[in-house]
Amino acid sequence: MQIRFHRGARARSMQANIPHARRLVMPADTKLPCGAVVGTPLSSQHRIVAKRTVALHVSTAGFTLIELLVVIAIIGLLMALLLPAVQRVREAANRMRCLNNLKQIGVALHNHHAQLDRFPEVMIIRPGFTDDWSIHARLLPYVEQDNVHKLINFNLSYSDPSHWPVTETKVPIYFCPSDPKHNIFNLSHTGQRHLPSTYGANMGTWFVFDPATMQRGDGVFSHTYPTQIAEIIDGTSNTIGFAEVKAWTPYLRDSGNPATPSQPPPPDYSSTVAYVSGTLRLTGHTEWVEGRVHHAGVTFALPPNTKVPYTDASGNVLDVDWTSRAESHTQSTPTYAIITSRSYHPGGVNVLLMDGSTRQVRSTISLQVWRALGTRAGGEAVNPNDLQ
Repeated sequence: MQIRFHRGARARSMQANIPHARRLVMPADTKLPCGAVVGTPLSSQHRIVAKRTVALHVSTAGFTLIELLVVIAIIGLLMALLLPAVQRVREAANRMRCLNNLKQIGVALHNHHAQLDRFPEVMIIRPGFTDDWSIHARLLPYVEQDNVHKLINFNLSYSDPSHWPVTETKVPIYFCPSDPKHNIFNLSHTGQRHLPSTYGANMGTWFVFDPATMQRGDGVFSHTYPTQIAEIIDGTSNTIGFAEVKAWTPYLRDSGNPATPSQPPPPDYSSTVAYVSGTLRLTGHTEWVEGRVHHAGVTFALPPNTKVPYTDASGNVLDVDWTSRAESHTQSTPTYAIITSRSYHPGGVNVLLMDGSTRQVRSTISLQVWRALGTRAGGEAVNPNDLQ
C-alpha cells in the first residue's frame, strides 16, 4: 500500500517530489518516524518531519569514515608491496649500467693497447711534478671524450688553472649510478672543483710503487712504466683491471711503511688493519683526474666491501682506506695501500677483467682468490666457480 498524504496542495506537491521508483509501500496503521500512522491525515508538523525523513532516506551518496579508512589501508598495503619491487628494478637497471660502464672502459683499454702497443700508466712520477694525470684522463680519447682530452696539457699539472674546466667535467662512464655521492664536487684549497670516479685501476695487492728503485706493484697498472698485455701471465680472463670503489671514502695516510719494505701482504684482516693510522682525510676517490692510488686506484689487500672501522676525533666511526705515503710527494719512500673495493650494489662489487668481460664478484669471496685476481703474474690458478 502506498503512503497516502493529506489531499491538500502541499501534500500533493510533496508526493510529486518523491520519485515513483522510491515510494515506500507499508502496511496500514504503520507508524512513521515522525509519529504519524499510515492512512491517517498528517498534521502540519507531521508533514514537515515526514518530508525530511523521506529526503534523508533518498539521499544516500558518499563514504563513511570506516570505508575511507579501509581504502587508505589498502592503498598503503599496495605501496608497501610495490615499493621494494620498484627499488629492485631500479637497482637492477643501475647495476647493468655500471657493468656497461666497465665494459666501455675495457674496450677503451684494448683500443689504447692496439694503437700504442701498451696500456696507459696510472700516473707518471717525475722530479718537481707532484700532481700528475690519472689513467682515466689518458683514456679520454677512447671513451668518446676527445674534446675534453684536447683541453689537457700533459706537461702541466692538473692543478694548473688552465685545467679547471677539465677537473670539473663529468664523464658519465666513470661513475656508477648507484653511488649517491658521484655528483658531489670536491673543492680543493685553491678553489679548483673536482668530480669523483667510482672505478679504480688495479694497482696491486698492497705494495704500489717505490720511487727510489722504480719498482712497481704486482697489479696490472703501474706508475711511470706502462704494462703490455704479454705481461699479464696469469691470463686476461683471470686478472681484474678495474673494480668499483665508493666516492668520498675517508682515508688515512702518511703513517709510515712496514718495517721490512719487501714484506709480503699481511695474511689476514687483523694484521692488515694494524697498519691503519696517520692523518685522516675525507676526500678519497673524489678526483678522477688525479693518478694517486687513493683517488684513481684499488688494491687487493682485503676482500670486497670489507669494513675497516676508524673512530675520528668526534667519535664518529668511519669505514676507511689507508695509504702509507702519497705517491710523488717523496722521491725516496715507497707507497703501500689498503684501498678496498666497495659498492652500493647488494652482495658484491662489479669488476672488469682484462679480457674485456665484466661480472659481479660477491663480498664473500675468499681473500686468497681475491688477491689472485689482483696479480698480473702471480702464477695462481683461479677457478671461475671460486668467484662466488
